[in-house]
Amino acid sequence: MDVSPPFPSGQDPQADPRLKPTPDYGMLGSGSYLTARAGSVPGTLQQPPNAKRFGPILAGAIGVLLALFVGNVGRAQAAWSTFTNLFSMREAGPASARDSDQLDRMKPQRQAEALLELAVGHRAGAVDQISSRVDHWQGKVKWNSQIATLTTAALNSNDMRVRESGIEVELAAYGLAKNSASLAYLLRTSESSNHAQKIWALWALGLMANRGVEPDQVVQVLTVHLKDADEDSRQWAVEGLALAGSTPIIELLLKTIHDDPSPRVRERAACSVAESGMFTHEQRITAIPQLLSYTDDPSLDTQTHAWAFRALSDITGQRLPNDSQAWRGWYDLNKTN
Repeated sequence: MDVSPPFPSGQDPQADPRLKPTPDYGMLGSGSYLTARAGSVPGTLQQPPNAKRFGPILAGAIGVLLALFVGNVGRAQAAWSTFTNLFSMREAGPASARDSDQLDRMKPQRQAEALLELAVGHRAGAVDQISSRVDHWQGKVKWNSQIATLTTAALNSNDMRVRESGIEVELAAYGLAKNSASLAYLLRTSESSNHAQKIWALWALGLMANRGVEPDQVVQVLTVHLKDADEDSRQWAVEGLALAGSTPIIELLLKTIHDDPSPRVRERAACSVAESGMFTHEQRITAIPQLLSYTDDPSLDTQTHAWAFRALSDITGQRLPNDSQAWRGWYDLNKTN
């Protein structure tokens, strides 16, 4: 069966403000905050306690921007209020995700919003509740500024299960069931002459692949789009691949960092390898040798060198200077630990 576009009539897929240019990754430049702290002792290749520095910058703006697309300034102010209240958890919903009776009395839209808010706040049981209810939300949950804010916050979480919950809620809000019909619709849309619909489809294909819907086929399609003449299409193929999150994609993104002619696309590939998307810490560590080689590759420009240094810092949690030898020395001491 056909799948209708998951947006209100007349609303463009690009109303999702994530499909807009994002602040550059590492624009502080060489030396900035990566300078080693006096007296710091390099550690091992362990999970950094708070490596999520880039993604959360965007989270607060998402709801505001979406409200400006679909409504007015009043809605934008309401979206910002939603975001500022998000982490203080002043819910109108259940105090606990385990309060199933109260959740059952809510409409699906409010269930999704309340549970994702609780999941972002790391409340016990919220992720499991989303998993058990999300299939029943199809056709009943709509994309709005609240969902935009919450899914963005979820995708910026340092907890992979919360990120997965954000993907589940986003697919439900887009009206995309995890099946072959939805996949076929997205594959057609990814070839659309409508620019906004195309780049939205590239993003949504990554969401589908992450949830197990023909991931190999999706990765093949997104890989082809890495060669598109259009810069936006290549960027959103990168974003979709990062969402898919399989280990071979790391090599594709590393190649993009090195070869893509667009600084913006190279930046997004570096961020995807370092911290965004759906890769595990163990997967990201595999990129370190190649990133080290990029830090002084004479075929790359200074900004790309800086992105490689920042990616190394984000993956390892280390704050070394932008010096290739310093990073190689640290890696040689710690790579077997």
